[in-house]
Amino acid sequence: MKKAFASVLLLLVIGVVLYAQPQAEKFSAFKNGEFLQYLVYYGFINGGHAMLKVSEFEMNQKKYFHAVASGYSTGIADKLFKVRDVYETFVDMETGLPIKAIRNISEGTYKYYDEILFDRKENFVLSKRKGKLPVPENTMDILSAFYYARNNNFKNLKPDDIITLETYFDDGLFTLQIRYKGIETIKTGLGKINCLKFSPVVEPGRIFDTQDDVTIWISNDNNFIPVRIQFDLLVGSIKADLVKYENLKHNFAILKK
Repeated sequence: MKKAFASVLLLLVIGVVLYAQPQAEKFSAFKNGEFLQYLVYYGFINGGHAMLKVSEFEMNQKKYFHAVASGYSTGIADKLFKVRDVYETFVDMETGLPIKAIRNISEGTYKYYDEILFDRKENFVLSKRKGKLPVPENTMDILSAFYYARNNNFKNLKPDDIITLETYFDDGLFTLQIRYKGIETIKTGLGKINCLKFSPVVEPGRIFDTQDDVTIWISNDNNFIPVRIQFDLLVGSIKADLVKYENLKHNFAILKK
């Protein structure tokens, strides 16, 4: 339960990153001031909240956006396993690539902090924890990859297609994989929402029985936001649902209140 609860925050960030395909025309799925809030449940118990927000700024006559993903436990879950996690990324709006990323993690007794600078000319990252490390061209942190993916075309995948992407995460290169499952309309507290359905490829045996024990639903519109994330665990189920949104750039795919 403890590892799965903390993983909800990570999957909210990487929810759509692996489904993006390049497109010819420049497209923007989000705008300045977008805010998303999620409620995390363990069975019928409210376990915590997670938020995603983005703001734009200008520096040295260049435009950037600053995205923050944060999560914290509440109630009984907070007493059992206190979570206070924050991810930040600073992204060049012209290239869509990050120039800096911050990860500040507090989960029970576990603490983690790192700041990463990206060098695009020499293709390396400069980490406060690990120093200078070579990385593949266009490597991103997980949070910037999430927003990069939303600005790409979400089409032309067939059910069971698997996309793989390398990012820098947790002191090294991290391989993300996700399987596209098709289109599904789900019922939420916000209403019925038409979604794209995904199943990340996870490692079975520790928390999960199979590779398909995690499911992510992404809005099937031009916003491409995570609507629901569900973990089917050996000891029960954990779910994170979108409960509030502000300043979406496009019409939201709610079919019926």
